[in-house]
Formats: sequence, structure tokens, C-alpha cells
Amino acid sequence: MNENLFASFITPTMMGFPIVVTIIMFPPILFPSSKRLINNRLHSFQHWLIKLIIKQMMLIHTPKGRTWALMIVSLIMFIGSTNLLGLLPHTFTPTTQLSMNLSMAIPLWAGAVITGFRHKLKSSLAHFLPQGTPISLIPMLIIIETISLFIQPMALAVRLTANITAGHLLMHLIGGATMVLMNISPPTATITFIILLLLTVLEFAVALIQAYVFTLLVSLYLHDNT
Repeated sequence: MNENLFASFITPTMMGFPIVVTIIMFPPILFPSSKRLINNRLHSFQHWLIKLIIKQMMLIHTPKGRTWALMIVSLIMFIGSTNLLGLLPHTFTPTTQLSMNLSMAIPLWAGAVITGFRHKLKSSLAHFLPQGTPISLIPMLIIIETISLFIQPMALAVRLTANITAGHLLMHLIGGATMVLMNISPPTATITFIILLLLTVLEFAVALIQAYVFTLLVSLYLHDNT
């Protein structure tokens, strides 16, 4: 195989223009709104899933934090569907791009922090200096807490990017090894193919788990600031 190992992570283009915007707009098509009086099974499952997500994510929030329910549900469904679509052959996974993940993490984190400073100024400032801190450690702790605050969106984006990218690379490597071993040692190729199938199932789980973790952390940041 002469294909570059990172070729699947290159932003696809058509006639020299990137089509990543079209790819990002595709997942919402999978969740259409129903205009029927009685929903079919797909829409019923979609509504059940949305209610489950709202119940899980919004249980700890105040009424002010629950106003973010639509954003939280949209975020987890978008990331989950994008990750799952990226597992199909000859597709592109936008969540492997750090720039896109940062573009999701930074506004959500900033919105939660600004909400905290706007409505809970004293409580938000208190996070920079734990109660009972010795006077000599106050400057150092303030610097450390400030750095940790600004690292939060980077940690969100890097976690999602690293997990999705690592899984795709591992599948690519094992798939390439399976193709090479088919002509050398068919029994060994069978074993690697079984490993590839198990890894594919694991990647489906990772795609959903990473969407849940990303959204849950955003929800926790919001909870700390409302």
C-alpha cells in the first residue's frame, strides 16, 4: 500500500475548493423533524434518545443552566453522528481536525465562563483561590488556577481529536497488515482480521463515548458557572 498513512485525515476538496462545510452539514439530515400526527419508529427512537440525553445532562443544572438544553443535545448528536459517519469507508471525519474541535470547545467554554462571571462573580473568582490558602502560596495558586482555566477548551479539543485519530490510525494499520498477510500467512491474516472486526466494534463505542464525554464536560463547566 503506497497510500500515505495520514491521507484519510486530509480535508477533501472538489475542484480545488474544500468541501468540509458540506460534510459538516450532512449529519443533521439524519435527524429530520416529523410533520406526522403519529411518528414512526425512527422518530420515536429519536425523541426517546433526546429525552434521555436531556434528563441525564440537565439533572444537576439550575433553571438558568437548563436554558442550554437545546445546545447540549445538538452538540452530542452532532459529534456522535459525525464520528459514526467517519467510520464508513471512503469518508472523512471532521472531528479528527483539531481546528474544528477547538472551534466547538472555545465558544462553549467561553460562554459558560462569561455566564459565571456575569451572574456569579464572587463564586467564580473564589475558584482561583481556595479557602484557607497560606498567604505565601496565594500568587502561585492564582497563576495555576488561571492556567488550568484557560487549558480547559484545549483539553476538550485535544481529547476528542486524539481518541478519534488514534482509533482511525490503528484500524488503518491493522487493515494494511491484514492485506499484506493474506499472501504470506492466511492463518495469521485471519487472526488480524478478527482483531480488526473487534476493533471496529470498539471504535463504534468510542465514537459515542467521546461525544458523550465532550458534551458532559461542557455541561459540567456550565454547572460550575450557573
